[in-house]
Amino acid sequence: MLVTLHQDTCVASGQCVLAAQDVFDQRDEDGVAVLLDDNPPAELHDDVRRAAAICPALAITVAES
Repeated sequence: MLVTLHQDTCVASGQCVLAAQDVFDQRDEDGVAVLLDDNPPAELHDDVRRAAAICPALAITVAES
């Protein structure tokens, strides 16, 4: 799995962090999401898929390998 976060699209809702806190975080200054791991381990794949699905800005892209 390869995860891409489009920070310019992010609306800082924090839903990705709630769904996959080991993969996403938020910047303190503006709340925009930060990608911590663009190739997360298999046990986090479902969480990442959920984060991408619930992102209100559709700022997360997941490429399955």
